Amino acid sequence: MIQNKDLIQYILGISDNAMILGQRLGELCGHGPNLETDIALTNISLDLFGQTRSYLQYAAKLKDDGSTEDDMAYLRKEHEYKNVLLVEQPNTDFAYVIVRQFLFDVYHLLFLEQLSESKDQQLSAIATKSIKEVKYHVRFSGDWVKRLGDGTKESHNRIQAAIDILYPYTNEFFEASEVEKLAMSSEIGVNVQDLKTEYLKLVTQLLTEATLTFPEQVYFLSGGKQGKHTEYMGFILADFQYMQRTYPNMSW
Repeated sequence: MIQNKDLIQYILGISDNAMILGQRLGELCGHGPNLETDIALTNISLDLFGQTRSYLQYAAKLKDDGSTEDDMAYLRKEHEYKNVLLVEQPNTDFAYVIVRQFLFDVYHLLFLEQLSESKDQQLSAIATKSIKEVKYHVRFSGDWVKRLGDGTKESHNRIQAAIDILYPYTNEFFEASEVEKLAMSSEIGVNVQDLKTEYLKLVTQLLTEATLTFPEQVYFLSGGKQGKHTEYMGFILADFQYMQRTYPNMSW
């Protein structure tokens, strides 16, 4: 049976993916290529933060030491965040934003579909509620991948370049951490290794439709689940944590 401290860490790993990607998308508010897309990206960010709140409220309840969702979101050190490296990659251009989103969305939906069957009723409920939102995320990012890939020569080259850079971060999805293994053995967590075949099938299918390809030679990158992040993470947290660090114990 998984211990509370390990379950909390498992929940934080899930929430950190949504939270850091939500923060990245939040940086784009007002900078979308058109109004409709700008609003869509902002709404996806809000969806991810809504999911994050549900996870962190549950983690704070399990911790039972007076911690709040804000404490758990803002007051950890960089190495204590366990998000995958993909979600912290920068908003280099619109093609990068879309590819990062699509590569995460496909995994996220598969993950939530399994998590909805968790023996932990709270996690199951959060996952079930989130699935509808994430189905929209997959549709939005997938449609844009097809539009850019099968569009002009410029859009095709830009999104192919983004795939070449970002695809090597995807294998980390399927590398189970020790906490994930504990949660899986307790029938609470998702067996992420089982998601890989379907993930590759769905991503390959859409890339083929978009006249895009995976890079031929890939050196996969990982470390985020162990708290070993890229140079971008510190900058994200400097912005994300500023108010809570500057004005301790602030309340709205």
